[in-house]
Amino acid sequence: MTQITQAGQLNATALVVPDLYINILPPQVAALNGVPTNVLGVVGTAQWGPVNAPTIVGNAAQYAQNFGAIQNRKYDMGTAVAAALLQGANNFRCVRVTDGTDVAATGQLKDTTTPTAVTGLTLTAKYTGTLGNSLQATVSAGSAASTYKIVLALPGQVPEVFDNIAGSGATFWANAVSAINNGNGPLRGPSQLCTATVGTATASPALATVTLASGTDGATTITGSVLVGTDGATTARKGMYALRGTGASVAVLADCDDSTTWTTQVSYGLSEGTYMIAVGPAGQSVTAAATAKSTAGIDSYAIKILLGDWVYWNDTVNQLTRLISPQGFVAGLLANLAPQNSGLNKQVYGVVGTQTSYQNLTYSSADLQALVQAGIDVICNPIPAGAQFGVRIGHNSSSNAAIQGDNYTRMTNYLAATLASGMGVYVGKLQSTQPNDPWRRSVKATEDNFLQNMQDEDQIDSFSVQCDLNNNTPSRIALGYGQADVTVKYLSVVEKLIVNMQGGQNVSVARVSTVPA
Repeated sequence: MTQITQAGQLNATALVVPDLYINILPPQVAALNGVPTNVLGVVGTAQWGPVNAPTIVGNAAQYAQNFGAIQNRKYDMGTAVAAALLQGANNFRCVRVTDGTDVAATGQLKDTTTPTAVTGLTLTAKYTGTLGNSLQATVSAGSAASTYKIVLALPGQVPEVFDNIAGSGATFWANAVSAINNGNGPLRGPSQLCTATVGTATASPALATVTLASGTDGATTITGSVLVGTDGATTARKGMYALRGTGASVAVLADCDDSTTWTTQVSYGLSEGTYMIAVGPAGQSVTAAATAKSTAGIDSYAIKILLGDWVYWNDTVNQLTRLISPQGFVAGLLANLAPQNSGLNKQVYGVVGTQTSYQNLTYSSADLQALVQAGIDVICNPIPAGAQFGVRIGHNSSSNAAIQGDNYTRMTNYLAATLASGMGVYVGKLQSTQPNDPWRRSVKATEDNFLQNMQDEDQIDSFSVQCDLNNNTPSRIALGYGQADVTVKYLSVVEKLIVNMQGGQNVSVARVSTVPA
């Protein structure tokens, strides 16, 4: 009988029976798909949601559903997300952190015993946070005779209805707890808002509405250390380290103006291929910013440091104009740009003003030169494009002119991540010392095709890939090594435009006719 096998499964040396053998071979050249560069990681506080667990968010409504409303306070994750959304960012990995004092809201459903009602069950909000204090539980008559219905409702969420809960006395309360924790039908699964524990009541339930209370956010003593978190090998990752493996190409620790965290952020950014966006404290001077960076000893393409010239933003949720960190605006802009682009001279949206512009001040050439030399960027107005708020410099914190552009960080991380995600298929394959070895040809073709597509799309200037016997000598092949040397020339960002103009009454102007001959 004909046998069909996949590549690598057919051992031709062991075939004895005469038959037809179909061996399915994959394409010899693997296709490299570029990894997403629009994933923005945000670490901060919230009034609801999982703690230290990266959660996918794509828009404002999804953020509110997972983490509650934007809060008018420092370190608020929702504020940074809102600023980034205004720049077109739409793919977030949000990590909520707390100071450890967060508490889940609770409430009790009671029976009809008089004069003192007895607790039939206790509800505990699924997550800690003050949003849980808005969670209401309503007990009413069920749709079927001699049954009850419990409705759990939280603003911004679809109400959960547990209908036709039967039983009397203690039996009802046990059934109610089971319904909430396990679901009570194929269309009504376990509650996603709270959990229930049975009480001591033995009488029928009181038909009433109860609002949960005593939930806290754990956001009163947040520090840079809390936002950075821990990267334990045996314990769950916390804070910034919870973003590991999420593919976040840009990340911010919301409102973290603690310069002592910068070295740790650099280390993380280098290890994960993430462009970290940091900021100085509100009201920071140019001199103070340069001193802080020098003291921190930061000189790396992995982090972008923003001057502490914070931004005034119209918070429509809390209905006031707030002073917030510029991180969300810059991070959202970069995440929305293709990796070959720089933030330089790009407009940012939603800015009412900055601390500097509110004083009717602008940055002098000397100020901007000091920022450039210190490796610090800023949002200001005007920018070369005109009287608008935008990113003024477009540099990371490196002092090396060859690698200090936003485009270097983003493109380098993009290329490295793409090659890491797609070239692993060639490990474990066979390589020979023959000049026309198929392994080396396939490796080169895969990388050539990927980079050629990038060049065709005007994302890179030029490239070369070498994978032959010149960099794979027989002695190295014998030791199990395979090597491909990839060189990529990036497109250059125009930072200084020089226009030579000559004018005067005695200037001769030679006009060239544009009329076709």
